Amino acid sequence: METIKVSDIDFSGLNDTYDEYENDKDCCGMVCEQHTSMHFEAIFIPVLYSVVFVLGLLGNGLVLFVLCQKRRTWSVTDVFVLHLSVADLLLLLTMPLWAVDAVQGWSFGNSFCKLSGAMFRVNFYCGIFLLACISLDRYFSVVHAVQMYSRSRPFLVQFSCLAVWFFCLLLSIPDWMYLKAEADSRRNNKYECTHHYPSSEWRVVLRGLYHVLGFLLPAIVLLYCYTRVVVRLQFGSQGVQKQRAVRIVLALVVAFFISWLPYNVTLLVDTLYTNQTSNNETNCETSTALDFALIITSTLGYMHCCVNPVLYAFVGVKFRRHLLDLIKPFRYRLQSRVDTVSRKSSVWSADTSQTSAF
Repeated sequence: METIKVSDIDFSGLNDTYDEYENDKDCCGMVCEQHTSMHFEAIFIPVLYSVVFVLGLLGNGLVLFVLCQKRRTWSVTDVFVLHLSVADLLLLLTMPLWAVDAVQGWSFGNSFCKLSGAMFRVNFYCGIFLLACISLDRYFSVVHAVQMYSRSRPFLVQFSCLAVWFFCLLLSIPDWMYLKAEADSRRNNKYECTHHYPSSEWRVVLRGLYHVLGFLLPAIVLLYCYTRVVVRLQFGSQGVQKQRAVRIVLALVVAFFISWLPYNVTLLVDTLYTNQTSNNETNCETSTALDFALIITSTLGYMHCCVNPVLYAFVGVKFRRHLLDLIKPFRYRLQSRVDTVSRKSSVWSADTSQTSAF
C-alpha cells in the first residue's frame, strides 16, 4: 500500500519509504513520524507547483497558439512540438490537484484519483518520448541527410505521435487498476491517492520500468543523437548559423539532465534504501531526508515543462518570426493609440498655454 504524490512518478508517495516495511517497524516498536515532511510539503509544493503551473501554461499556450495560426506551414519538428506542448499542458493541469493534496489531503474522490494518476503518467511519459522522437528526427536529418518524414506523406509523423500516445496509455494501466483514495493513519488520517499492489515486488518492477523507460532510454537516445549532431556540425561549414545550432543542441541536453538527473538519482537511492531496510530497523532521519529530496528534485524535474517551449520554439528563428507576424497588428494598433493620445495631449497643452497667456 503506497501513497501517491506527484513527486514520485511511480505514484508511490513522498512517504513510500515507510510503506514497504510498515509491519516490521510496528513489530519492533518503531514508527517514523511524518509531521516534518508533511509540514514541508504543505508549504513547498503549493508554492513551487503554482509557479510551474503558471509559467508552463503561458509558455505552452503561446506555442500552441502560434502553431495553430501557422498550421499550413508546419514542419516535422513543429508537429512533434505541438504534441509535446499538449502533453506538457495536460501534465500541468494535474498540478493544482497535487498542490491541494499537499495541504489538506486528497478530497476529489476515488474515480478522480484513478483519472488524475493515469493522466499524469500518460503525459509524463509522452513528453519524455516525444523529446526522444525529436532528437531522432534531427539526428537522421543532420548526420545521415535522411528525412524520416516527408511532406508528401504527412500522416507518418502524425501516426508516430499517435503511437507514442497509445504506448503511454498502456503504461498507465497499473494506475487504473491499483490506485485508490484512502485515509492514512500515519498522516493524521488524511486521505491519500494510493496504490494497492498485489505484492511489494510490483513496486520494484514499476520503479525499474520508470528508470529504464522514463529516463535511461531517452537519455541514451538524446546523448547519442545530439552528440553525433554536434560532431557533424563541427565538421560542417563555419558560420553563425552553425554556432547557433550547436548552442541549441547543448542547451537541450543540459536542460534535460539538469531537470531529471537529480530526481532519478534520488529515486534510485530511495528504492535501494527501502529494499535494504525492509527487514531491518529504520533510520527515521534518513527516511525524512529522502522525503525532502524527492519533493525538491521532483519539482525541479517538472519545471522542464516550462523549459520545453523555450528550447523547442522560442529559440527558433522561424517561431520568433511567426510570433512577430502575429503580434504586428496589435503592435501597430497600440502604437496608433499612443500617437493619438500624444497628439491630444499636445493640443491640450497648447490650449492651456494660450489660456494662461490671457
